[in-house]
Amino acid sequence: MPTLTRDNGEVLTEGTAIIQYLADLKPESGLAPANGTLPRYRLQEMLGYINSELHKNYSPLFSPDTTDQVRQQRKDYLLKRYALLNDILAGQPYLLGNTFTAADAYLFTITNWAGHVGLDLSQFAALADFQQRVASRPAVQAAMVAEGLIEKAA
Repeated sequence: MPTLTRDNGEVLTEGTAIIQYLADLKPESGLAPANGTLPRYRLQEMLGYINSELHKNYSPLFSPDTTDQVRQQRKDYLLKRYALLNDILAGQPYLLGNTFTAADAYLFTITNWAGHVGLDLSQFAALADFQQRVASRPAVQAAMVAEGLIEKAA
């Protein structure tokens, strides 16, 4: 379970709550629209979708005990869920429009798992463009280097 322990010892759990909390620590970043606004509820809508429809459905794909039948069912399920996101991204650069938000960071991270579990997303051109757009962001590059996911560019 995702867990964040604050400096005062208070513990916050659940990924989507942690994502919003961290984004709210730096409101000037624009990673989360202001509380109480429709764009904030759209952010929560996307975070919920990514969490429930994508994130949790990757879990069985990482387990060596998952049967081939269940593995294929999860892949088919994920492809249907990615189709909706691809349609959204075909009309705008980011999930909520023209502005990169915490939902985009979450989608980027989860979608990077596809290659590790043999999920072919090549049919989703807008999603592929999105992944490249996000991967080219300097902060994303720095985070991926720090995590050992890519090597530092020369």
